[in-house]
Amino acid sequence: MVDNKWKAAGFVTEKVPEGTDMKAEIRKMCKEKNAVIMAHYYTQGEIQDIADFVGDSLALAQQAAKTDADIIVMCGVHFMGETNKILCPDKKVLVPDLNATCSLAESCPAKEFGEFVKAHPDHTVISYVNTTAAIKALTDVVVTSGNALKIVNSLPKEEKIIFGPDRNLGNYINSLTGRNMLLWDGACHVHEKFSLERILELKAEHPQAKILVHPECKGPIVKVADKVGSTAALLKFSQEDEATEFIVATESGILHKMQQACPNKTFIPAPPNDSTCACNECNFMKLITMEKLYNCLKYEWPEIKVNKSVAEKAVKSINRMLEMSK
Repeated sequence: MVDNKWKAAGFVTEKVPEGTDMKAEIRKMCKEKNAVIMAHYYTQGEIQDIADFVGDSLALAQQAAKTDADIIVMCGVHFMGETNKILCPDKKVLVPDLNATCSLAESCPAKEFGEFVKAHPDHTVISYVNTTAAIKALTDVVVTSGNALKIVNSLPKEEKIIFGPDRNLGNYINSLTGRNMLLWDGACHVHEKFSLERILELKAEHPQAKILVHPECKGPIVKVADKVGSTAALLKFSQEDEATEFIVATESGILHKMQQACPNKTFIPAPPNDSTCACNECNFMKLITMEKLYNCLKYEWPEIKVNKSVAEKAVKSINRMLEMSK
């Protein structure tokens, strides 16, 4: 039973009984309820380790679209749960903490973006997956950092495009394609804060290290990269490249998988502008804890709901992305 204090908190606040083997109980509940746990690379390491599937936004969407589970537990931020629900309207989709929002998604309010789109009626609307369902409903095709370049390149050169909400990713795609996409002025609070000066200082200390950069970072950071790519692409590069040291300019949660895959390599989190911090973390992703995951499965709450009319519009842009990504 979900009581009012839980609703107010956005997650089940009940304490897990002392001595509970949460990992064993979570796996037991998954089997009993035919539930699947999906986790993003930016969540805590123990969340990634217990998940049935770990991936970036594109892989999570693809996995959701084909799962035969009755319940999807999305260990990530709110828009990821919405995307899963849109793709799987007949399944129960849970997110362990409704407070796990996304600064990039929040930087693009639906009302203002809708007015922006109406002001440019001759433009194709491309929206980054880090957006709310309401934004996806205003969109012609959704993209991720892993497929944005491919999808933009598939459109005619003369086609006018609105790209939102990430201005850094949009600028990066513009620089590679020679296009002049009209960009929404949004950004991710994690990727905005990386310090070029501190990254170059790290590079001086580790001259053999290669710099891995997510395209949500600002242009000057991207320009010093040895590899620019999505979290999945950066993970793959770190496994395949002969280098043994890497400076990683994206959310530090990805280092967990990098280190697991390559225990003999060294991965250094790129530092933010704040000199008191060693690395950049997404505070929202880190809201997902083992205790919240346990309670989420136990009570099957918080559950993600998406307005039917919004979902019917949004699914078209997501499905178009999935089709164009094949």
